[in-house]
Amino acid sequence: MRTGKEYLDSLKDGRTVLVDGKAVEDVTEHPAFNRAAKTMAELFDLAADPNNNMQAHAEEIDGLANRVFMAPRSSEELKLRRQAIECWAKHTHGWVGRSPDHVGTFFSCFGTHLEVFNTENGDFSENMRNYYKRILSENLYVSYAIIPPQVSRATTASGWEGDYLQVGVVRETEEGLIVRGSQMLATGGAIADEVFITCIKPLGPDDVDFAISFALPISTDGLKLYCRRPYAPAATSEFDYPLTTRYDEPDSLVVFDDVLVPWDRVFINRDIAALRSQFFDTGAHVLGNWQAQIRFSTKLKFIAGVARKVTQVNGTDKIPGVQEKLGELAALISGVESGVLAAEYTAEPDAAGVIIPGKRALYGAMGLQAETYPRVITILRDLVGGGVLQLPSSVTDMVSEVTKGDLEHYIQSPGVSSEERVKLFKLAWDIIGSEFSGRHQQYEMFYAGAPFVVKGAYTYRNFGYEEFVAELDDFLSQYNVHGKKE
Repeated sequence: MRTGKEYLDSLKDGRTVLVDGKAVEDVTEHPAFNRAAKTMAELFDLAADPNNNMQAHAEEIDGLANRVFMAPRSSEELKLRRQAIECWAKHTHGWVGRSPDHVGTFFSCFGTHLEVFNTENGDFSENMRNYYKRILSENLYVSYAIIPPQVSRATTASGWEGDYLQVGVVRETEEGLIVRGSQMLATGGAIADEVFITCIKPLGPDDVDFAISFALPISTDGLKLYCRRPYAPAATSEFDYPLTTRYDEPDSLVVFDDVLVPWDRVFINRDIAALRSQFFDTGAHVLGNWQAQIRFSTKLKFIAGVARKVTQVNGTDKIPGVQEKLGELAALISGVESGVLAAEYTAEPDAAGVIIPGKRALYGAMGLQAETYPRVITILRDLVGGGVLQLPSSVTDMVSEVTKGDLEHYIQSPGVSSEERVKLFKLAWDIIGSEFSGRHQQYEMFYAGAPFVVKGAYTYRNFGYEEFVAELDDFLSQYNVHGKKE
């Protein structure tokens, strides 16, 4: 179980991370990434502390491993897994969407369903076995980029003008595959150990060159990360932007300039059917999204705490209309939490003995995520009102001899000091109005894909309508125009 310091030291590896037209020399020192990297280091320290019960014996390596990377094989292990995920999620209050346990969860299913990686184009099952062992033994932080660049939504990569806009195989060599192109959206990639590249979007028969799956160190020659605008450097202080400064995990476009993928790092080579099977025939999509809903539930509870505190400070919590808003907020959040727990309660073992959460409950919660999060944010907006607009320009106003006297006198609430009130409302603004908050709203709305895909492909197909239609047909068969059938 490596420590946070060991994780930070591992990031000094010459990786190519590009921001504002320049390569970053050291992500652990650069203001765009250093605080987020320290947050990840804190997670590794939590896992390394035996008092947090995040360690367990893993048969695959015959040693201790992080529970969040292990495949659960009993109801009790599934419960302990949830508690371990919650330990990390509570530390970040749910604001790190792609912490190491996310992609690690997918690999816990990949590594226990090796048959999926024994394909007509090659048997890569041993590669997956060995890679999963590395995740367990080295406590690896793996990011992923599994969506093609948004060149055209109307066609797939084979129909785009220009060669290899999406990452694909250029040729094979004795050493491995040579890949070229790009892939999005490597959240956390700049501060991860490695990146997993594949495609979850359905591909057509002509897209076979893009039907690949592999993992590489971020420091691989020819691999470049183009990061979105970082928000942390513009944050004036932790007091002014308490979330932005701590949890601004980077999102990146991954570009491959004829990069060698050694054969031992290839999991799927130009096999469209296997590409889909890795997610949906292994249970990975279910278990991975269960982790995400645990994190999402934790985040929503944190926002609920902010909303409730605001009404207490403003003295509005006795107003019936405000109580109704808080009640709606409670109902929305309880629905997500109930989905997480119901999925755990209805979990069943698959063919490999891995306990997979119940799909109906899980995808039911996911189906409303794109509506739940904006509604939660809207309720918080209503409750804070203009209070988030009438705030000091920065923490400097709170300490300057020129300004602090007026602020202490005029910006306060009964029993609440100026500093405490401003701190609370600055936090609320970082949830609803900063660039960081805007990114999070977009992230939660499109976390699992476009809402119509989530509802149509996952929620609809996993609800079990057949059972209810059969029950209805049985009821309808019991009577006709002449009355009840005997």
